[in-house]
Amino acid sequence: MSRVEQSIKLDLERIVFIGRTFEEYLDMFSLSAESLKGKKILDCPAGACSFTAVGSKHGLDVKAADIAYYHSEEDLYNKGLQDIEHAMELMDKAKSNYIWDYFKDINGLRKYRLSALNDCAKDIRKSSGRYVPVTLPSLLFNDAEFDILLSAHFLFMYADRLDYQFHITTLNELLRVTQEEIRIFPLVDLEGKRYEHLDKLIGYLADNGCLVEEVKVPYEFQANANSMLIIKKGNKERGSVQRYR
Repeated sequence: MSRVEQSIKLDLERIVFIGRTFEEYLDMFSLSAESLKGKKILDCPAGACSFTAVGSKHGLDVKAADIAYYHSEEDLYNKGLQDIEHAMELMDKAKSNYIWDYFKDINGLRKYRLSALNDCAKDIRKSSGRYVPVTLPSLLFNDAEFDILLSAHFLFMYADRLDYQFHITTLNELLRVTQEEIRIFPLVDLEGKRYEHLDKLIGYLADNGCLVEEVKVPYEFQANANSMLIIKKGNKERGSVQRYR
């Protein structure tokens, strides 16, 4: 195996390729398919989520962006299968940290994760142009290219690995490519604790003209992960903050 091949294999091993279903996205972000009609949508980072695949079948104009898409569909699918089984093994030991209203049990959760992976992998194979490889905090899109941007299970979750400046730099880039609004879910870290710099970050966004809302959503699997942040692009004047708890 060459050094390049070894590097690619190592990079893929560092990626966790697990995703959520289209239905989960609608609940996580308090959206309906009808409300997204006519919008240009970006899911970033999208991972193995089926939002782009199923959303396109519903007539939505949606693209997915993720560092994982530098790899082939076959490699990603196989990695996804491994990651799902590994996650299910870990989940069995940490069931008490989760709320089982949505999935009922681990077998139900596995079905959702496999469904998302299958739909995503098939769509990458068929319509690869919808899946854009990126390395945050940089995005290869034009200014205000998308009306709405959805970002799930990345920012805030990995507060132990991604520092505050990374969050600010990434949010500025997400805002650059978005014309109307960004929705981020959840607002907690992997331990279920509210992101420690969230108020500071919200203040930064408001100072830069954004309208920021912290909103409860009809979805909670990880305990305490039941709120999202809505960031609406504002004018040059100072923005504002609203919280709905």
